[in-house]
Amino acid sequence: MFLTVPTLLTWARIVAIPLIVGVFYLDMTPDHQNQLATVMFVVVALTDWLDGYLARKLNQTSSFGAFLDPVADKLMVCSALLVLLKLQRVDAFVALVIIGREITISALREWMAQIGAARSVAVHMVGKLKTTAQMVAIPFLLYDGRLFGVIPTHVWGTWLIYAAVVLTIWSMVYYMRKAVPEIRAKAR
Repeated sequence: MFLTVPTLLTWARIVAIPLIVGVFYLDMTPDHQNQLATVMFVVVALTDWLDGYLARKLNQTSSFGAFLDPVADKLMVCSALLVLLKLQRVDAFVALVIIGREITISALREWMAQIGAARSVAVHMVGKLKTTAQMVAIPFLLYDGRLFGVIPTHVWGTWLIYAAVVLTIWSMVYYMRKAVPEIRAKAR
């Protein structure tokens, strides 16, 4: 099911990535760039929930959609982290850990699927918590101001992105430990 409504929403997330990044190249004040990029990121991120909901509700789940959805998420997060790195709102260490984990776990999942052990590295609650922390931290860091004149988004975003780093490392260790017995069994 290449062109279902849920899959089109996932494609829209991918297409939106250069648009969000492009906001920082527009001739606007930094505050306006931050606000526009934040709103775009949040709206696009919400389509992640919506495409999954619609896929189940409309009975339009597909293996292609299951493949494309996490790819769109990872591209979105990695792109946002690179923008935040360029804007000096996250450390290189943060971007390296999160992006490195995404590449490592994606490769591990692909390999585990090839050896028939995909269930060993199925999505776990720690991974979901990591994603939640990232998806709240990133818009806070993109906004980089006082939300409603009260909430210091840079401070909260920084705390949350470091929490995401801890959860990122924890989830990577968790997935690797789950994979090791399968790897050993297949190596014999």
